[in-house]
Amino acid sequence: MKTVKQLAELSGVSVRTLQYYDEIGVFKPTKVTDSGYRLYDDEAVKVLQQILFFKELDFQLNEIKKIMADPQFNKTSAFKKQKELITAKRDRLNRLLGLLEKLEKGETCMSFQEFDMSEYIAALEKFKDENAEEVCKNWGSIDAFEKFVADIKEKESDVAQIAIKQYGSIEKYTEAMKDNLAHFSATMEKMKQGKVKYEDTLEKSKALTKELVSDLSADVTSPEIQSIIQQLVQMNEEMMLGINMGENFWNMTVEGYLHEGALRSATDRQYGAGASIFIGRAYQHYFHNKIETV
Repeated sequence: MKTVKQLAELSGVSVRTLQYYDEIGVFKPTKVTDSGYRLYDDEAVKVLQQILFFKELDFQLNEIKKIMADPQFNKTSAFKKQKELITAKRDRLNRLLGLLEKLEKGETCMSFQEFDMSEYIAALEKFKDENAEEVCKNWGSIDAFEKFVADIKEKESDVAQIAIKQYGSIEKYTEAMKDNLAHFSATMEKMKQGKVKYEDTLEKSKALTKELVSDLSADVTSPEIQSIIQQLVQMNEEMMLGINMGENFWNMTVEGYLHEGALRSATDRQYGAGASIFIGRAYQHYFHNKIETV
């Protein structure tokens, strides 16, 4: 038997962390002495090893607890799957190290192939396997969902580029997508229940945008213009229904209005020449001012 201190030294996990794992029920000691000391046998050490593999793969503690409490949990299968995932993670890190070495040498590398989307794709596959009814309801069929996943695989480099730009990193993007998938049913239910409100908000948003561009010679920093922008931001965030759109979502929105040719052309056609830059600058001032006042 090992004491909690001995197990901490062996595993590199702090005593306090092991105590916390016990408190939340994810990793219990083999026995607790009458004096309150936690003791762990060899089987417990193996369980901790399993938990640390899951942690290395960025599983949340509540997910690990649920997985390992499942009567169908098979250690051998879990080790095999963990090996596959860690190998993929290692390969991704090796590709990133290779890219960094090139950049360090001053080479220009515009490719995003080094940024691996396999964890996100694995999350989509898991979602399909565990939510077949939900998939059929919202995509029409399993085949349609699999085509959706196949399209992501085909455009992996482009998706990675957008993910990094909008979320800051592939890891943040993947975590956000996992969270969105975990709450997919609830989000769809909210959309269904709030359909009338959503359509009403969308109409109000369109009306506000027309009001915003009614005078393209106006000062974008004026209280009147900024009040409209504030209302538009609030409405758009309401329509997101709590979905994580990434830390750079609004920066990309601003950049789109200011610099993206297709969006600028479409906006100017709808609201008049110069409307896209006017809207972009109005949003830009709003968020710049918001950051300064925080």
